[in-house]
Amino acid sequence: MDTRISGKTRLLGVFGTPIKHSGSPIMYNYCFDYYGLDCAYLAFETDVPDVKDTLAAMRRLDMRGGNVTMPCKQEVARNMDKLSPAAKFIGAVNTIVNDNGVLTGHITDGEGVVRDLLDHGISIKGEDIVLLGAGGAATAIMVQCALDGAKSVTVFNRGEEGLLKAERIGTSMMEDGVDCKMEYHLLEENQLMHDIIRKSGVLINATSVGMKPMNEGVSLVTDVTALHKDLIVYDVIYNPLVTKLMEDAQNQGCKAVIGGKGMLLWQGAAAFELYTGLEMPAEGLKKLLEEREVNPLPVLKDV
Repeated sequence: MDTRISGKTRLLGVFGTPIKHSGSPIMYNYCFDYYGLDCAYLAFETDVPDVKDTLAAMRRLDMRGGNVTMPCKQEVARNMDKLSPAAKFIGAVNTIVNDNGVLTGHITDGEGVVRDLLDHGISIKGEDIVLLGAGGAATAIMVQCALDGAKSVTVFNRGEEGLLKAERIGTSMMEDGVDCKMEYHLLEENQLMHDIIRKSGVLINATSVGMKPMNEGVSLVTDVTALHKDLIVYDVIYNPLVTKLMEDAQNQGCKAVIGGKGMLLWQGAAAFELYTGLEMPAEGLKKLLEEREVNPLPVLKDV
């Protein structure tokens, strides 16, 4: 029995389905223990039709908040009292904060990438960024990079529908006064993609190309000479730890080559700060997760 639980313990949780594999309870409960916070974090199986009842229960039980994963991100966004700027643009929520019955939705997926880059000493402010992909994780990264001061974001995506969605989000941001040049192209414009990479400072792969088991050993950057020595390469994939893109970038002597495992940790850190106002104890948590071979959050998928 956990003697930390009291009559004043504040409940939080992660909502989605399937959810039993989630490492979020281990991560957040470690952080609550670290600070001696009277909080507990559990996993709740939740499908889209359950969202309204779940949010009503969150208010009724005075839960501090929770994380949201597939397939509930968009439905949760439609039922929030307030939305953060990023969540408003994307139309999806992965973090809920309850302030006296007022539920505010946030999206920290993109923030996870930006913070992971900062953890490696890299700022995206003023950078020209090439983003591969236009799914849920990719659009969150696009939005966060623009909000955090990127000079430009050029999106390449295989399907036209996803690209048009990303363009609608980008247009909404520009109309709202976000100062970032945005371009959108199909991946079939292969030569153009390589030419733009050659002129850019950051390349982010936010697709599943390179992921085990189906796409391992494959990279969208087929002309490795585009991977120049001043380029920062970030791959959101963390299984395998080194993708084909990352291997090629290392062989080409790119300035920095980073995999996506840290993104999961730092998007959780952003949520923890929203709940508590405190910094997540990242170094201790990294060690714990490595020892237990736990992924902090469910695999990122399109919203």
